[in-house]
Amino acid sequence: MTLDVDIRLRIGAFDLQPRFRATDGITALFGPSGAGKTLTLRCIAGLLRPDTGRISLNNRTLFDSETRTDLPARSRSIGFVFQQYALFPHLTVEQNIAFGLDGMTKAERADRVRDLLEIIGLPGAAPRFPSQLSGGQQQRVALARALAPEPALLLLDEPFAAVDQPTRRRLRSELCAIQERIGTPMLLVTHDLDEVRQLCRLMVVVDSGHVVGSGVTDALLTPPFNPEVAPLFE
Repeated sequence: MTLDVDIRLRIGAFDLQPRFRATDGITALFGPSGAGKTLTLRCIAGLLRPDTGRISLNNRTLFDSETRTDLPARSRSIGFVFQQYALFPHLTVEQNIAFGLDGMTKAERADRVRDLLEIIGLPGAAPRFPSQLSGGQQQRVALARALAPEPALLLLDEPFAAVDQPTRRRLRSELCAIQERIGTPMLLVTHDLDEVRQLCRLMVVVDSGHVVGSGVTDALLTPPFNPEVAPLFE
């Protein structure tokens, strides 16, 4: 997998200009709050339209201002796990996961949901509603729903922010195991260096809308630091 991002989006006084490449495994989009990480994810997903630039996924153009290409979100083959999970409260776990599985027979949808519930470790949760789940369980269901259509890329916007520290540590390990099992490339927004160290082979460091460092995580987190990224690692 290769994701190439080179865009510009101006919102008021904020100038977002991320330029980076992500490949297989889990890549961290790291930086402080307000750096433009979530805005970048929304542009990649097709939920926001950049002013200029280009986004491509596996050499397939998703957005290009010069050719006026702007694929709708549903056509980008990208899954998105939001910070607050955004599960449908009136639907069961099974119905939530199956929500985006168009073009499948009822039996095929049931098989896909069953497989995903096994992968996320909640095989008996199909008939339950989100309100009957813990925060960690809701996060795993949101992950399964995003993975259900077999996206080419999964975007995760601080997926562990709403759970306590012990649950967060457990979910990190589970996410790593799930990614290794299914192989779906992931772009993870975080401002937690422990999370980056545990999960991400590559990292992209963002500050004030600009990429100030990118590369292999171990190399970036080994002193001496680039002067632009050093303050962000304190």
